[in-house]
Amino acid sequence: MTQVVRWYPFSEFRGLNRAMDRLFGDFTLARVRQDGEPSELTFPVDVAETDSDVTVKATLPGTKPEDVEITVSEGVLTIRGESRHEETTEKENYHRREIRYGAFSRSLPLPASVDQEQAEAEFTDGVLQIRLPKTDDARPMTIKVKGAAGELASATA
Repeated sequence: MTQVVRWYPFSEFRGLNRAMDRLFGDFTLARVRQDGEPSELTFPVDVAETDSDVTVKATLPGTKPEDVEITVSEGVLTIRGESRHEETTEKENYHRREIRYGAFSRSLPLPASVDQEQAEAEFTDGVLQIRLPKTDDARPMTIKVKGAAGELASATA
């Protein structure tokens, strides 16, 4: 007896989808201009929040601190810069060239309003760390609950 198997027409595209992911996977870290050259690079970041501040860490290997610009505007942190390639020899035969050089930029929405005047940035061993203190209205506030007689409520029963 013949067994009936359900056919899913879109399952044929799974292999094509994987092939396209492999093909374009190399371009996930770079935006590409019309001529195929990368126009702007990006970089990984960590954004953390405590009660008092927002901390951003960004890895920028091969970049000098003077080549990095940090701005905060309307709740968005923008990190811009450029990593430069200094040619040492006139002709090299590359077997693989994956290190990208050029301008980079990344804009991140901040999770809370910050006091940009008190912000601090430190660049150590290729890692940029930015500390942005929260404004007073962004810090959590504890409200004490009073009873009907104006006394503080207690948890004892």
